[in-house]
Amino acid sequence: MSVNFLIHRAKEIQAVIDANASEIEKLDQEIGDGDHIFNVQRGIKLVIELEAVIKDLPMSKALNQIAMKVLSGIGGSSGALFGTLFMTMAKGNDIDNGVDYKKAIEIFADGVEAVKQRGKADVGEKTMMDVLIPVSNCLKKGVEDNKDVKEILQEAIDVAEKGMFSTKDLLATKGRASFLGERAKGHIDPGARSSQLMIKTVCESVLNS
Repeated sequence: MSVNFLIHRAKEIQAVIDANASEIEKLDQEIGDGDHIFNVQRGIKLVIELEAVIKDLPMSKALNQIAMKVLSGIGGSSGALFGTLFMTMAKGNDIDNGVDYKKAIEIFADGVEAVKQRGKADVGEKTMMDVLIPVSNCLKKGVEDNKDVKEILQEAIDVAEKGMFSTKDLLATKGRASFLGERAKGHIDPGARSSQLMIKTVCESVLNS
């Protein structure tokens, strides 16, 4: 994984998120504040605009620049949580000497754990963590079991989709949706949907490369 890899994946994610923006916005209007898609699109745009600044930087510095930009440029909880993800990944051990898929999975898992602690959210609370935590666990187990990288990534795509759909029948404990009680049931969490799309996009890009 290189800095160039990050930039290209951000551009692919931007295209996918933009293509699904209306759906995500509708989900958020049903149970959220209605600003999730705006914050996600703004965050991706900010990352892509960093290309000239980060393209020749070591991985740790590039990830830290992304974290700072996301933290300062995105409103709501999204900025804090995604900023935490990238800031933690930037602290990965020895990442400036190369990041293979095992190291990428390791720093992603560390990032997800940090987001879990920052947001005080776990699986089953109708948030993006219903996607990110199972995906992180799936990736780590795939490495532990010495599975082929393509098998690991395909499983991650499936786990992300399952996690996203699981939010439909959950009661929300965080954000505006938590005030809706039973009325939040029957709706997919917008953060889970956008996270699932990001995971799917990155995994499919690697699988098709």
